[in-house]
Amino acid sequence: MKTTSLGPLILLENFGHSLKAPSYLSRPKSADDISAAFKFAKAEGLTVVLRGAGRSYNDAALNGGGIALDLQRMNHILEWNPASGSITAEPGVTLCQLWQTVLPDGWWPPVVSGTMTTTLGGCLGANIHGKNNFRMGTIGEHVMEFTALLPAGAEITCSPKKNGDLFRAMIGGLGMLGVFTSITLQMKRVYSGLLNVRAWNVPDLETHLHEIAESAPRHNYIVGWLDATARGKGLGRGQLHAADYLAEGDDPDAARTLRVDYQTLPDKFFGLVPKSLLHYFMAPFMNNLGTQGVNTAKYILGGRAKTYRQSHAAFHFLLDYVPGWELAYGQLLQYQSFLPKETALEAWTEMLSLSHRRSLPSYLGVTKRHRPDGFLLSHAVDGLSLALDFKVIASNRARLAQMLQDFDRIVLEAGGRFYFAKNSETSAETTRRFLGEETIARFRLLKKRCDPNHLLESDLYRRIFSN
Repeated sequence: MKTTSLGPLILLENFGHSLKAPSYLSRPKSADDISAAFKFAKAEGLTVVLRGAGRSYNDAALNGGGIALDLQRMNHILEWNPASGSITAEPGVTLCQLWQTVLPDGWWPPVVSGTMTTTLGGCLGANIHGKNNFRMGTIGEHVMEFTALLPAGAEITCSPKKNGDLFRAMIGGLGMLGVFTSITLQMKRVYSGLLNVRAWNVPDLETHLHEIAESAPRHNYIVGWLDATARGKGLGRGQLHAADYLAEGDDPDAARTLRVDYQTLPDKFFGLVPKSLLHYFMAPFMNNLGTQGVNTAKYILGGRAKTYRQSHAAFHFLLDYVPGWELAYGQLLQYQSFLPKETALEAWTEMLSLSHRRSLPSYLGVTKRHRPDGFLLSHAVDGLSLALDFKVIASNRARLAQMLQDFDRIVLEAGGRFYFAKNSETSAETTRRFLGEETIARFRLLKKRCDPNHLLESDLYRRIFSN
C-alpha cells in the first residue's frame, strides 16, 4: 500500500458503489491540519478533494490519484443558543448530531436530506434541498455565517452581506473554493416531535405532478413516491406524502415526543429481524420483474387516503430505515432532473417511456416541489424534481450511460437543470448549457482568487468544468 505523510492510498467509492478512485486519505482534526495538507499537496503536485460522510451518489468526493480530506473528525458543536435557535458547528457534524442537539429544546433543522448521516460541510457544499424546498428553500438560505480556509492560506468569514459573492458561491460550490471550518445556522422552532401526515395515491403522471404542485402551498412538506416501472395509463403513478408541524398546544405529550429517544428509528423489522440484514433479503428483488411486483404491491396497498402522526426522524430520514439499503442494488446510480412546472409533464413522460423502451426502468422515483434561489451554481427552478435510481451491472452500464445522456438532452430542451450531488453522467457541454457561460466565468474568477494553484479538485470538477 502506498502512503504519504498525510495518509495511505486507499480505494474510495461513491455512495452507490458504482464509482471508485484511489486517493491518499487524510483525516484532519483542525484548520491547522488542513493547512498542512494544502502545503503538502502544493509541494508534491497533488490535488485535494473534501470528503464528509461519502453520501454523494456521484464523484463529488472522489479524486483519483490525489488527496482526500475526510473531515468527519472535525465534528464538534461549537455553540448552541436554545433561546434564539442559532447553532455553530464544525463541518464534520452530521445532521444526526444536529437534530439530537436542538430538538429537546424545541427546534428542528430547517432543511434536511433523506438521511441523517450527511455532514454539514457536505450539505453546504451540495446546498441540499429537502421535502420543503418550495417553502424553506435550500440549506444555504438558513446559513447566518460561515468561516472557511482557502487553499491560498487566507481564513475568511462570509455571510449574505459580508463577502456575499463567496457566500453564494461556496454554498453549492462542491468544495472547490475552500474548506468550511465553522457554520452558523438558524434552526426552526417546533412545538412537538410529531408531524401531521397525509398520504394518498395518484393514478398517473399528470395527476401526480398537478397534485404535488397544487398541494404544496397548503403544507410544510410534500414528497412523492413514483412507480417508475408502471407503463401505459399508469405511467408516473405513485403516492404523495404531505406533512405539517403541530401548533403549540396540539401535542399533549410534547415533552416526551421532543426527546431524542422517542425519535430513534427501530433497528429491527417487526421487532425481530435486524434491519442491517434486510438488504440481503431485498437483493433478489432488485431486477426489472421483482421491482415491478414490489412497486405494484406498494401502490395497491396505498389504497385510500390516510392521515396519521409521525415523528420528525421517521418522516424525514427514510433512507436510514434500512442501513446499507444501497447494497441491495450492488451498484447504484441516481439521476435527478429539475424542470419548470410548465414542461415537467412532457419531459418526464418522454424520459420514463424511453426507459421502458430500452428495458432500463428506474427502480425508485422521488418527486419534490421547488423554488428558485440566488446561489451561483444553483440547481433550483420554479417547478419540480424527479430523482430516479438505476441498478448498474456490467451488461447495462454502457446502455445506461447513453440513456442518461439522452435524458440530459430532454431536460435541457425543456429548460431544466441538474444537481451535482447526484448525476454522474453530466458532461462539460451539458454543464455549460444549463449554467450558462456567464455563471461559469464568474465561478472561474472566484476559483482563481481563492485557489490560484488549483489544489482543490475532484473527479466531478474535472468532468463538468473541463475546457
